[in-house]
Amino acid sequence: MKFFIATKNKHKLTELERILKPLGIDVMSEADLSQPLEETEETGTTFEENALLKAKAGLLATGLPSIADDSGLCVDYLDGAPGIYSARFAGEPTDNAKNNAKLLDLLKDVPQEKRTARFVSSVACVFPDESYFTVRGECEGYIATEPKGSNGFGYDPLFVSELGCFGEITDSQKDSISHRGRSLEKLYKKLSEILKEEK
Repeated sequence: MKFFIATKNKHKLTELERILKPLGIDVMSEADLSQPLEETEETGTTFEENALLKAKAGLLATGLPSIADDSGLCVDYLDGAPGIYSARFAGEPTDNAKNNAKLLDLLKDVPQEKRTARFVSSVACVFPDESYFTVRGECEGYIATEPKGSNGFGYDPLFVSELGCFGEITDSQKDSISHRGRSLEKLYKKLSEILKEEK
């Protein structure tokens, strides 16, 4: 069975491929298309809505069942910001270093107990018959006062989880507790059930 992964993010593509391979799913990405996908306008107000918009755009472009993720960082002190605007927090074009610098600036002098945050990942899967489902994973932690480590991407160097900073822990440690690890676990379970029913 072939699925299209509707993402321009190589890190997300790698994580999704790793999860789908054991299900016997062949993955197609933008690199396999004759021309790049148009950027999906993320007009949703939730991670779920934006993930669905991206997955539906993938289905429309390829005719294949499509999977897309929308994820971000929600900081309690900032009333849930950057949230769905995580990638463009410091403006266009997206820039991880600038996003992290802006976040640290907004949390300057804020004590650790008020720096609580969570990573959220919503994954949408749509099928050619227009049926779809979404799953959600979250990981609780807090925002460090300075970047740590060089692993991961995005806000990982600032996010401290129960196993340590995402910028310092290993990929397998991160997979075991991360928001995307948790949403992909749910995706795997749901797709397993669907594929079993189809046999």
